[in-house]
Amino acid sequence: MENIKKAAFGAGCFWGVEELFRTKEGVTKTLVGYMGGETDAPTYEQVCSKKTGHAEVVYIEYNEKIVSYETLLNLFWENHNPTTMNRQGPDIGSQYRSVIFYYDENQKNIAEKSKTDLETSAKWQTPIVTQIVDEKGLPFYKAEEYHQQYLAKRGVGSCHI
Repeated sequence: MENIKKAAFGAGCFWGVEELFRTKEGVTKTLVGYMGGETDAPTYEQVCSKKTGHAEVVYIEYNEKIVSYETLLNLFWENHNPTTMNRQGPDIGSQYRSVIFYYDENQKNIAEKSKTDLETSAKWQTPIVTQIVDEKGLPFYKAEEYHQQYLAKRGVGSCHI
């Protein structure tokens, strides 16, 4: 599986974000979970308490021969508000922050360039606050099973955002 790469994005409530990426051609796996915090193996309730420091994220495996990291980043940028620090729509809290976890230097460089390009595009009137964070030392904790493919299991294509 040499063409399979990893990515992780936090863009608000992970249900809708997962559905967005899950249905993208070339994405071979999605999982929702938590990254970037200080508690080992946090539960949804702990993350929602805003005391663990974790973000709700979607972990993605994708075939880079079919879909590029740039394409995934474009989906990320186009489907949330990267100018709100700890909020996406009605969801408020640090677990809903805008964050990109990169898995190698190439992803870091691509993410930083895409952020800079978006900042200079004048699409947003306020600064982009999206964090770009090295995943090393920050384990991905899979969320409880009932959160996995939450919208797909209910026959819904998107959330309220």
